Amino acid sequence: MASNESRRVSDLGTLKAFGHPLRMKLYRALYIARQATASQLAEQVDEAVSLVSYHLRKLADHGLIEEAEREGKDGRERWWQPASKGLRFHDEDFSDAPEKAATHTAVSRLSFDQHIELYRGYLDVNRSWPPQWRRSAFSSEYLARLTAEELAALERELNEVVKRYEEQGRARDEAGDTDNRENVALHLYGFPFRT
Repeated sequence: MASNESRRVSDLGTLKAFGHPLRMKLYRALYIARQATASQLAEQVDEAVSLVSYHLRKLADHGLIEEAEREGKDGRERWWQPASKGLRFHDEDFSDAPEKAATHTAVSRLSFDQHIELYRGYLDVNRSWPPQWRRSAFSSEYLARLTAEELAALERELNEVVKRYEEQGRARDEAGDTDNRENVALHLYGFPFRT
């Protein structure tokens, strides 16, 4: 990845480019793979290579992904990688115009729908996972009374914990410690509500 930091997306054009269902899936698959070709990604998302290539170019046009440097690259196929360590979208960047706010809401809903789809997929096949994975998987709901500042502090703290585990897992994976290592999705939401 070119940048070791996450990128804050704050412009409407990039938000719209990312806010396509297939592009979101491609970005997620590429983030997990770290580097991949359009052919490899097409196989993962079950789409035609030409369609995947088109959407990868659109993501690259907005700087969300980039061509990867590969040793021994024969030039027949492009390798891609995320351009940053992740993406962040903040409501305040899109709240100054109705179109921006509506687009941000639509992209957030699409992202949430994909999270649900991923978790439902796990629930549908969870019995096929070994017992240690079934014991380790979790779904939790916490209900707390917090201020906006406390919620923001909680998010920062949780982000640091998740980043530490992610970096530790990647380092061990790159060092060859791949036994029993799987992709893990962790979705956290923190939001106010009234009963």
